[in-house]
Amino acid sequence: MEIFLVLVALLLMILGIVGSFLPVLPGPLTSWAGLLVLHFTDGVEMSLAFLIVTLLVAIFIYVLDYIIPALGTKRFGGSRAGMIGTILGLIIGLLSPIPFGIIIGPFIGAFIGEMINRNDLEKALKAALGSFLGFIASTFLKFIVAIVFLGFFIVKLSEHNASWF
Repeated sequence: MEIFLVLVALLLMILGIVGSFLPVLPGPLTSWAGLLVLHFTDGVEMSLAFLIVTLLVAIFIYVLDYIIPALGTKRFGGSRAGMIGTILGLIIGLLSPIPFGIIIGPFIGAFIGEMINRNDLEKALKAALGSFLGFIASTFLKFIVAIVFLGFFIVKLSEHNASWF
């Protein structure tokens, strides 16, 4: 049973890293769920304080994930249409066979959203750039937290691996 829990926890950690890039999965929260599953194994001990602090970090990053792209778009003069375009572009970019679609999609989506909202090429490009930079910053932040949680997972697992084998 312990090995099964460790494998489930590892799967959640991997999904958390993938979720840093996919808008469908909440990356850091999924990684945190991996830490929680690992906590329930007999061979690994984690304090309640550690779990609470990491959960608060994961929730904070989850909230920031929605705020950062919006701030990027707003900072560069974008509108709500630009933000909606960013999200739609991200989804289409994920599903398209275009290389780097996940990176190109939000920029093109924000640009199209801004062009629909206001027919000003310069402002649309500027807002699209802000949305794109916000998306990149948010994704990078989620990825870093998911990797840090993976590091915690590896450290906690390596401290107690002798008790399983």
